[in-house]
Amino acid sequence: MLRFSLEATDPSCRARAGRLHTAHGEVETPVFMPVGTHAAVRGLTPLELEKTGAKILLANTYHLAERPGPGLVAKAGGLHGFMSWDGPILTDSGGFQVFSLPKKEIHKDGVRFKSEVDGSKINLTPERAIEIQHGLGADIIMPLDECTPYPATLKHATRGVENSLRWLNRCIETHISSNSAQALFGIVQGSTFPELRIHCADSMVELDLPGYAIGGVSVGEGLDELKRIVDATEPRLPKDKPRYLMGVGLPEDLVESVQRGMDMFDCVIPTRYARSATIFTRRGKIRMTHKRYRRDFFPIDPSCACYACANFTRAYMHHLYQSNEILGTILGAIHNVSFYQTLMTEMREAIVDKRFMEYRKVFFENYASAASA
Repeated sequence: MLRFSLEATDPSCRARAGRLHTAHGEVETPVFMPVGTHAAVRGLTPLELEKTGAKILLANTYHLAERPGPGLVAKAGGLHGFMSWDGPILTDSGGFQVFSLPKKEIHKDGVRFKSEVDGSKINLTPERAIEIQHGLGADIIMPLDECTPYPATLKHATRGVENSLRWLNRCIETHISSNSAQALFGIVQGSTFPELRIHCADSMVELDLPGYAIGGVSVGEGLDELKRIVDATEPRLPKDKPRYLMGVGLPEDLVESVQRGMDMFDCVIPTRYARSATIFTRRGKIRMTHKRYRRDFFPIDPSCACYACANFTRAYMHHLYQSNEILGTILGAIHNVSFYQTLMTEMREAIVDKRFMEYRKVFFENYASAASA
């Protein structure tokens, strides 16, 4: 079973450093989780992923339920055995993916939609979402929730909160009856309405769960709204439990959210951007296909010690991307994920040293100085 210990706070803000204790190892927080949608982080073998400093990753319940199915994964020893990853794993419930589908029917018992694989009709209930995740065997699992799109009316957002709370209780019942040691978090919804966020958070905290997530963000609301949502929600969450901000994000999102007391993050951005030749550096994003890099023999990011930066130049990366060589995506993914892991490590050190706001100031001074991709 998961345990969380709070190890340091910064008196100048709400930033905190802690440690997740799981059956598959310890994870220092704040932490960024690379996303392995189909039980694979795109462009990276588990060995290369480990070398980036990643300790925990996320896999997608919806996609894995569609293909290859939780039964097959369970026979392989769960996700850890199936994908040969010894560290902790978190699986989402599939709610975000389902609610992004153009045609779905939301009802009080769950969601009905068509399979993207064979077109068959699927009825995803809270109970089924938990059963699938039991088969996948992740250390941390998430309940089925209604991920409200942005913008949303108060009526729509209210329904999302009501469904999320109703479904969470059913998820808990199914989870308890299985005697599973997996840690089931709650997901706070409420769109951009502070009163709904507070009500949802307070209702979930009463259930005394192992951890709490803020969902329904990174759906187009922008950084200012994201900060407002976190500011309304974070004070209602227990200090002795991990806080997970789902689907976030860009480096600037991470820094601002760590400042506001969040512990865990995930996003496809590092590897997705690598596939489109966008590389993160200390001075902002750079696009490796730009002609300025054709004869640039500096490392990708001179301040980075990852395998890609230690061995290859911007000119070589430019060539790989221009030639559509898969090695460009691989090296880009190695660097981007390493960049994110280094960012989280540096923020943790700044929190422990009680100088986070100083770190934040320097980060934005440097990061904002580069031309965007």
